[in-house]
Amino acid sequence: MTTKSLSVPDFSSGYRSKAPSYFDQARVDFVHRLPIDPTASVLEIGCGTGATGALALSRGRAKTYVGVELFEGAAAMARNVLSDVVVGDVEMLTFDWQPASFDALIMSEVLEHLREPWAVLEKLSRFIRPGGLVLASSPNVSHWRVIRELAAGRFPLADKGVFDRTHMRWFTPDSFACMFDQAGFTVDRVRPVTPFSPRTRLISQLTGGRFDHLFMAQISIEAHRR
Repeated sequence: MTTKSLSVPDFSSGYRSKAPSYFDQARVDFVHRLPIDPTASVLEIGCGTGATGALALSRGRAKTYVGVELFEGAAAMARNVLSDVVVGDVEMLTFDWQPASFDALIMSEVLEHLREPWAVLEKLSRFIRPGGLVLASSPNVSHWRVIRELAAGRFPLADKGVFDRTHMRWFTPDSFACMFDQAGFTVDRVRPVTPFSPRTRLISQLTGGRFDHLFMAQISIEAHRR
């Protein structure tokens, strides 16, 4: 496979101060949602060191696992465990994969780092087969703790979380799901990455889920390609 990249500023420099664990965390929850299919092809944007892909391959969730990673150091490690790794800014890369090449797309805490995530989803959609699974997550800007900080006039930049200084976009559960819908995906489920506590589940039940967005620290969606 070959790719082409336009000349753009080097955005990877903003990630060089990140702790190694930032790039080396397997999304066990996403791997569990992948069907057991040793013939499947999976594409992950922002694959880090390849921890999620390595787990998926070892558990029979894929035969081919391709990653795209901005940071060269993490990509070098991912090459040791994944089928293929493309290094570069996904917004500027052009890919020569055939349409419907992949059975699943994973984007874990990635879209909030992009300048135009809507355009990236539209670009990638053609490479996912009709009915193919999409798993994605992002911090929730409508969480009650974020609202508390904004109400106090604060936006405390940090090295991780919703106030991560490398974020360029912010989403609520509704806007995150709408972005996928507009790109040609049908959203099947929106839920928190970390399950609600018993107390929060009770509040959700009593209010019909109307205020669930206040309690999701991170948004997780499961969708499929229309």
